[in-house]
Amino acid sequence: MAQHGGPQQRIFSPLRTALHRFAFILLIFTAFGLMLLGKADTVLIERIRAASADLVSPVMNVVSRPAASINELTDKIYNLAHLYEENERLRRENQQLLAWQQAARNLSHENVRLRELAHYTNPPALHLVTARVIADMGGAYAHSVMISAGSRDGVAKGQAVISDEGLVGRVAEAGYQASRVLLITDINSRVPVIVENSRDRAFLSGDNTNRPLLTFLTADAAVAPGDRILTSGHGGAFPPGIPIGVVSSVSENAVRVAPLFRRHQLEYLRVADYGLQGILSEKRIRDSQAPVNTNATQLSPEIPAGVGVVPAAPAEPAPSAQKPPAGELP
Repeated sequence: MAQHGGPQQRIFSPLRTALHRFAFILLIFTAFGLMLLGKADTVLIERIRAASADLVSPVMNVVSRPAASINELTDKIYNLAHLYEENERLRRENQQLLAWQQAARNLSHENVRLRELAHYTNPPALHLVTARVIADMGGAYAHSVMISAGSRDGVAKGQAVISDEGLVGRVAEAGYQASRVLLITDINSRVPVIVENSRDRAFLSGDNTNRPLLTFLTADAAVAPGDRILTSGHGGAFPPGIPIGVVSSVSENAVRVAPLFRRHQLEYLRVADYGLQGILSEKRIRDSQAPVNTNATQLSPEIPAGVGVVPAAPAEPAPSAQKPPAGELP
């Protein structure tokens, strides 16, 4: 039986065998090369990641649509199976909400009058961008998602990302048409927070689990399971008062918080621009990496003119050579 492509098979067969044999080693060297490049130039790596996200985002958007449709169909079947229980629960909630509605109207009217008396100035308008989650970029060692909004939509690095329940994370990398969101459960996430009841301040530190930690708590902090955790507004990263989660457990070694969102159920997120500059921007990163001017005769641009410079003593006026007018002593 004649073999098709005999010469070509004899030429390319050893190449395929060598490629299969050394592919793993080649990938290891490539990974180490990218790690070294990332340590050498952080800004360049972030730009490469943003460009890669822009290239992959259309494919991810198309691929994620069937999965979203299947999830939606599954939710509808589940709701039909539990329709009676859901109806009874909604009736009870409706009665409670009617009572809260009356209380909210009274408090709203009182709040308006107090603001008029105190001449309260409203904060600047909040700019929101709603985007769809098109990919889950994380795994066991990273918690992040990709959304279908970028710099063309007004998204910038450091902006807060929220859901209907509360804070989800912040924008870590903003491409032109897609962005990567670092979740608050990621090991690289640190958020200044406050305990709603006791007003104790702390940091919410992610550790790549579904229950991040409360760190830097004071020794006399009064924290109990069920306490709500809010953003404190320190550092200028997020405004105060954004809900984050609820304290799930308190022990001698750790205080863990259950976030208000579920990672596998994230579908639509909102990027909130509060007008804050707490997270380093690209311009500030470039300025921080600029070479230091060693010329001692020039002042640093960060030091205002005149600060730290001793002014020269004023010169004494030269004695006048003119004679005083008649009748006056010199």
